[in-house]
Amino acid sequence: HLDMKTSQDVLWLPMDKWKLCGGALPELNGKACWAGLDLSTTTDITAFALAFKNDKGGCDLLVFFWIPAENAKAREDRDRVPYREWARAGGNLTMTPGNVVDYAIVRRDINALGKLYKIQEIAIDRWNATQITTELMGDGFNVVEHGQGFASMSAPSKEFEKLVVGGTIHHGDNPVLTWMAGNVAVDIDTHENFRPCKKKSTERIDGIVAAVMAVGRAATNPAQQWFY
Repeated sequence: HLDMKTSQDVLWLPMDKWKLCGGALPELNGKACWAGLDLSTTTDITAFALAFKNDKGGCDLLVFFWIPAENAKAREDRDRVPYREWARAGGNLTMTPGNVVDYAIVRRDINALGKLYKIQEIAIDRWNATQITTELMGDGFNVVEHGQGFASMSAPSKEFEKLVVGGTIHHGDNPVLTWMAGNVAVDIDTHENFRPCKKKSTERIDGIVAAVMAVGRAATNPAQQWFY
């Protein structure tokens, strides 16, 4: 699908294919999954994605988001999206008190999800994440380091793209994730490796980054050879 001559000015994911990957998700409680946690910065969006094996050789995605509640109207004006409506009506979006994301709430919610689903691993970029990494490991989670460079992100990004184009990834019409899918482009190096990036610096792609990490960890798990 991807023309390697494109740049970060071009949308990565084909949105017509993305829309076909919607629809209600199956019952996932008690099922095994792999997670990706993108902390971004404390003033922006934190995203936590869970990738579950499905019977089409792809995966079902559950993605959760946290943003600071303070200045929510200003954030909506900046990003041109209805954060407060999403928090009220769905999208798995939690607004934490104050003007930064409260990582204690993120940790609390991840532990609650760990009681619902069998989280095999949590992939995380450890940059600026030492404390929550240590805490989640103390909570009993298997936390693995996942860099954001080409070496770590290219293979998972290619798998993610294949699943979207093939229609075997299901996102449940999550409105926050769909908005981010429409923001994401790619950086490409001289060896045709690529990784997700923003088309514009003001746009948010945290949920897609977290989902790519989750899909990547599931794809490389030796006990679950479910990719191609």
